[in-house]
Amino acid sequence: MSGHDLVASEPYSGGGPVPSDRPALVQNFAAVYRDYFDFVWSCTRRLGVSAAATDDVVQEVFIVIHSRLHTLERPDALRSWIYGVVRRVVSAHHRARRSKLDSSSPLGLTELPGPRQPTPLDLAEQNDQVKLLWSVLEELDDDKREVFVLAELEEMTAPEISEAIDIPINTAYSRLRAARQAFSEALARRQARGDVCRT
Repeated sequence: MSGHDLVASEPYSGGGPVPSDRPALVQNFAAVYRDYFDFVWSCTRRLGVSAAATDDVVQEVFIVIHSRLHTLERPDALRSWIYGVVRRVVSAHHRARRSKLDSSSPLGLTELPGPRQPTPLDLAEQNDQVKLLWSVLEELDDDKREVFVLAELEEMTAPEISEAIDIPINTAYSRLRAARQAFSEALARRQARGDVCRT
């Protein structure tokens, strides 16, 4: 059973009437789930959630989306609104994980995940070029990496990025320009060292 099969297809039933300019969106959570599941899943992984925790975090994201979808003021900004939800849920996950690690046993022993089948992302990460991409991205600071990933991998526009991470539009453009430059410089350093085949 895939994550796509777990969604309830019932329309929004929150208290009060649904605003008339967004009833189709609010009442069709199943379509939002279906259309944005892959986006949420990949963003969750790209924001550093382990493979073992990804399913739980994605489920939490969709629980929040389901409960808050009726508050969306601009349906045309759904993708950036969803990214904002992902970002907040992932941040809460990281805080909870750090807190749990801080309070765990003195030896730092944690539960080991059980065996699992590789996900499509796990298989792709075995590819040398993907490994190179992630290693170069790790050299970027968090702010630059985030806008770079949103622009280049998620294909969001600067205005969408600005809205999704709640920064001024000029900051989004500036940060993206700096991120692209830092990425190019890091890649050039690797090519100069011979770590990268030129294609």
